[in-house]
Amino acid sequence: MIPDTMKAVLLTRHGDLDALVYRQDVPVPRPASGEVLIEVTACGMNNTDVWVRQGAYGSETDPEAVSSWRRGRPTLTFPRIQGADIVGRIAAVGEGVAQERVGERVMVDFSLYNRDDDSLADIDYIGHGRDGGYAEYTTVPAENAHIVDTGMSDAELATFCCAYLTGEHMLERAGVRAGERVLVTGASGGVGSAIVQLCRARDAIPYAVTGQGKEEALRRIGAEAVITREPGDLVEAAAAATGGEPIDVVADLVAGPLFNPLLRILRPEGRYTTAGAIAGPVVQLDLRTVYLKHLQLHGSSQGTRKDFRRLVGYIETGKVKPLLAQTYRLSDFHNAQRAFMEKHFVGKLVVVPDAKWREAGSPG
Repeated sequence: MIPDTMKAVLLTRHGDLDALVYRQDVPVPRPASGEVLIEVTACGMNNTDVWVRQGAYGSETDPEAVSSWRRGRPTLTFPRIQGADIVGRIAAVGEGVAQERVGERVMVDFSLYNRDDDSLADIDYIGHGRDGGYAEYTTVPAENAHIVDTGMSDAELATFCCAYLTGEHMLERAGVRAGERVLVTGASGGVGSAIVQLCRARDAIPYAVTGQGKEEALRRIGAEAVITREPGDLVEAAAAATGGEPIDVVADLVAGPLFNPLLRILRPEGRYTTAGAIAGPVVQLDLRTVYLKHLQLHGSSQGTRKDFRRLVGYIETGKVKPLLAQTYRLSDFHNAQRAFMEKHFVGKLVVVPDAKWREAGSPG
């Protein structure tokens, strides 16, 4: 039996953690035509959740403006249930969806493509343009709910979609090929650690930049060498890490003061790709470095349907592994997001509805 109400975390406005409210009386959504209702068992956390809550995306004319993820074309309304990395079981289907799908365990492609081609110009995502997975139930388009043939737990499977799809599209945008060297900043985070593994999946060679204490964890998942963020010359540190070999691609999630050194590290005709700027989105750029070295700069966000299909293939063939750092109960969401923002972990944090804790969340 599907209940009438559920427990969920509601984003009520832009602001601090108190903008997130845990409620136990939220109406359970009903699937519209072409949709499925998912009973959520696990949902991964992402930086985008935090930036949307804070309204930290700025505008093209004012970097300090309070703005959501879709600049100039807002689809965020309050209250909103965030949460993009949804895993669960289909509990009901809407009109036009086969009844046989009820009971399927699915991972959700969080992207709302809004077009039939591979353009991402009008993309949105579940947890922003419509309610997401920080709840006991959610509805999604049926085409976004995918069976993944794996023995991973629900919490492990919830570590993949947003981070790995974002990372795969970054590498695809930059045209990363086998044998190329890729410098990855923010390498201990969800997207960064995904990129390290995704480089190896396409036989590229990742070099990780991270904070102290996370070196061995990154070597275990495939980093050729690890550069710690210490005072000193990043360019020299990168050259030492590669033995003087050139860096073909920088996959940057940090920006801030690192931006110009990262461009200096790139070989002539190298490529820079970014999907985040956790150390500061407003950077100084010497355009002479760009044009004299014939560099390519790629902005990237989310990924295409083709990227998602490749990701599922990597999961099913074991080319990428889950990096589940910790699980939290949905009712403990504030502490989960505090831990996420403190960044004292490698990989991903996952939230589990309290009713599913023994099944999907408890380490025991």
